[in-house]
Amino acid sequence: MKKLITILVLSIGLTAMAQSKKGHDYTPEQMATLSSKKMTLALDLNKDQETKIYKMNLESFKERKAKMEERKKNKEDGERKELTSDERFERESKMLDKKIDKMRKLKSILSKEQYEKWEKIQQNRMKKGHENGKKRGEGHARKKGSKKHSSEIDE
Repeated sequence: MKKLITILVLSIGLTAMAQSKKGHDYTPEQMATLSSKKMTLALDLNKDQETKIYKMNLESFKERKAKMEERKKNKEDGERKELTSDERFERESKMLDKKIDKMRKLKSILSKEQYEKWEKIQQNRMKKGHENGKKRGEGHARKKGSKKHSSEIDE
């Protein structure tokens, strides 16, 4: 009986610990550093390119962190309002503008070969993400009649 109680207590403790580790709480500087180093390894960037990529990533991660903090604050305050159609359009339009801007910056920093390799890496990441979502039965599965995500472009 003691063993059963011990096992039960340990399993509850381990479950609680596993759930509390939801990810890393890196600073924007740390995230930009890691991301830039990964790109340097994948694309064989020179020092100048690495510096430019770092600056671009740092700006992006600072914006992301600020938005996450804002959402977290709104969630804690219970301020979750449903967006109007115009607000959703505006938000999606801004997001696409940022993606276009990032693409243009990358094209100006990377060589043609490096950019093509980066595109292939991104396509593989998207493919893996979709496959993982399907395997788990979550994420990318869409309910009947739901709207397309902004990353899905009609052909």
